[in-house]
Amino acid sequence: MHWLTDPFQYDFVVRALIAGSLAAITCALIGTWVVIRGLSFMGDALAHGVLPGIAVAFLMGFNVTIGAFVSAILMVLGINVVNRASKLASDTGIGLLFVGMLALGVVLISRTRSFTGDLTSFLFGSVLGANTSDITLQAVTVAIALVAVVVLHRMFLALSFNAEKAAALGMHPRFAHIAMLTLVALAIVASFRTVGTLLVFGLLVAPPATAALIVRRVPAMMALACAIGVFSVALGLVLTYHYDTAAGATMAGTAVAIFFIVLAGRELVSQVTRRLVPVAAQA
Repeated sequence: MHWLTDPFQYDFVVRALIAGSLAAITCALIGTWVVIRGLSFMGDALAHGVLPGIAVAFLMGFNVTIGAFVSAILMVLGINVVNRASKLASDTGIGLLFVGMLALGVVLISRTRSFTGDLTSFLFGSVLGANTSDITLQAVTVAIALVAVVVLHRMFLALSFNAEKAAALGMHPRFAHIAMLTLVALAIVASFRTVGTLLVFGLLVAPPATAALIVRRVPAMMALACAIGVFSVALGLVLTYHYDTAAGATMAGTAVAIFFIVLAGRELVSQVTRRLVPVAAQA
């Protein structure tokens, strides 16, 4: 037990646990719909697309969270414009802006004297440096995400299964789609200080994807995804403490590893069941 509890005798690790857990809950609540709707590539693109806004805010000396949110909104609008104007597949516009925004962000950050340190912090986060303001921001974001997924549940559900039927029922699928993308942007913006713009995608997709292997109902999927996300954060911090690894990467990697463990376990159970059924039938 000491191996598990020793890291949390330090205040900065406890703050990291709280901030990381809140980020994981936000990502799980919103990431559930990302997984259900197959918007993983969009989520990944948004995670990269916030970098120019962060860079501009950093260079101009104002709040990087505001810069990140503005950049995410511009990314969403840009994808819609490219898709409408070019009539290309939606993933084409996403891919172009994905690379373009990431490149622009790195170019802007390279203008700073502390280029390497700043870029590393923005890309991979600094969960062990979480402070009270970071935790407050995460708590507010969790509250917003929870209210949004409850209020918009029926809209999101209808949109996920049949957009045309959702429109016929007056569910406003276009508004629901924009609201969903805005929530994805909110989750990424609120969490990038904790796990970084590159690694937040792991918490956004891995816990909900793991939950989807186990349960089917959306509320149960969200609850299980939250639990898996928080567990990934806690275990990631323990591994970081004992093996001196990067905290954000370890947390995100733990979440992904859990997915593959559950997937392998489910496949093993499925194979055993298929072999036992004929034997039971013959008996």
